Amino acid sequence: MNRDVSLLARVLTLAFGAFLVASCNKDNASSETVTTNALKQTVQNIVFIYAENRSFDNLYGTFPGANGIPGVNATASGSYVTQTDRDATSSVLPTLPQTWGGVTAGGQVPVVTQAQSANLPNKPFAVETAFGTPLSATTITRDLYHRFFENQMQINGGANDKFAAYADSGGLVMGYYDGSKMALWNIAKQYVLADNFFQAVYGGSFLNHQYLICACAPEYPNADTAAAKPTIAVVDTDPTGKFLPHLTLASTTKPSALDGPPVFVNSGNIVPKNYFGDNTFRAVNTMQPPYQPSGNAPVAGGDPASADPVKPNTLPPQTAPTIGDMLSSKGVSWTWYAGAWAQASSDRSVIYNNTVPNFQAHHHPFNYYAAYAPGTAARAAHLKDYNDLVADAAAGTLPAVAFYKPEGDVNQHPGYANIQAGDQHIADLIAKLQKSPQWSHMVIVVTYDEFGGAWDHVAPPKGDLLGPGSRIPAIIVSPLAKMGTVDHTPYDTASILRLIARRFDLDALPGLAARDSALKASGGQAMGDLTNALNLQ
Repeated sequence: MNRDVSLLARVLTLAFGAFLVASCNKDNASSETVTTNALKQTVQNIVFIYAENRSFDNLYGTFPGANGIPGVNATASGSYVTQTDRDATSSVLPTLPQTWGGVTAGGQVPVVTQAQSANLPNKPFAVETAFGTPLSATTITRDLYHRFFENQMQINGGANDKFAAYADSGGLVMGYYDGSKMALWNIAKQYVLADNFFQAVYGGSFLNHQYLICACAPEYPNADTAAAKPTIAVVDTDPTGKFLPHLTLASTTKPSALDGPPVFVNSGNIVPKNYFGDNTFRAVNTMQPPYQPSGNAPVAGGDPASADPVKPNTLPPQTAPTIGDMLSSKGVSWTWYAGAWAQASSDRSVIYNNTVPNFQAHHHPFNYYAAYAPGTAARAAHLKDYNDLVADAAAGTLPAVAFYKPEGDVNQHPGYANIQAGDQHIADLIAKLQKSPQWSHMVIVVTYDEFGGAWDHVAPPKGDLLGPGSRIPAIIVSPLAKMGTVDHTPYDTASILRLIARRFDLDALPGLAARDSALKASGGQAMGDLTNALNLQ
């Protein structure tokens, strides 16, 4: 009798548990439906602003309430993990390496030399005050490595302790700024700062821009028999021959990072064939567009609208599906706006000129695609200039989805741009968008394409062979924003694609589904779509 009662109790308990799970799932599904419906009813315009090369800790490491720099920000998670050497024992570096070649970029005043950067303690430091010569957000510092394999080697499985060991800039990777002086800092305080937002893929600008539109790495067919052969990277393998995410060090590399930067056999632009398990060669570091404006000039006497196809770093035209294609197929209006696009399209002298304007050709991913080649209707309809963005905002004629890429001199990229100019430019654009007749139904997302080589203390979640990479800042600006909050939801760059897809009923790009599956398989969770930053219930 007691056994029967016990069995009945267990059955009832299990049944009640199943009922609770079903009810919870039903409630969650209902809540998600409410959010989706509210998103469709209230958001008419999504604007994405893509700045350059700053990790979260580099600019927002002291932001109140954010997961900032351990030992500097009271709300930081964990403690500082000291930087270790690249020697056989991964010993702790007694000091940070010097900043090889000097801290400041050529032509900057004041100058901070390599010698002035010696003997800094092994910890994060304030760039403005660390070198004895005061610097500011108007100073252009030297550039830092921000490449596909180097980024993974610096992350070192999540420890983030080999940024100095595998940098070409030595200890400068550990520098951070007093971001409170930025206009964007104040905008973040008013709206939403996301402090758990990661670059979608490892490495630099080229690949993160490509992933932004296709959730993929672009293909270079038969690279081993093409002009690109010299730029195929040389990486280590395990005993079974499986590729590892670690460049092969040259014999000339000094054992300690204190004695000089690493030297690699070949830190190329293309991964070895089948690195991603799909029997292809894929480009992961900067390649040039096959169409003008490109860093590679046309062939003399050839098509003036094309780049020289036999240059090792000219990428063949791409044909993978993009977010642009998906929007167009649903009849949703969209535009990629670019600073200096009109000028660069007719004047090659502004491409990579490091003055004003400084047009960075590899920051414009649609220009790599055959569907948007010069002379196509799609190119004329969807690839436009910054001045068109300003005019469309003022007239209330912005497309449903707008991407904006600033020109180089105002994108905040170390090496050729300072922080302040880009900060003012983006804040000014936000002010213009807020004056638009479309503002009341607009969501603006401001983020950075990648970390720029700068250290961040948060380990990226384990995903697939492409990423996610290092943590970067992101600000969500909207009348619908959860005002004055720090959003801790896991996001990556492609969260903007998830938001667009949810709002406009688009299918997910294959790469995004693969990414979320990989995150879950590693015990994590799928990336958010930014709706947690909005009041939609």
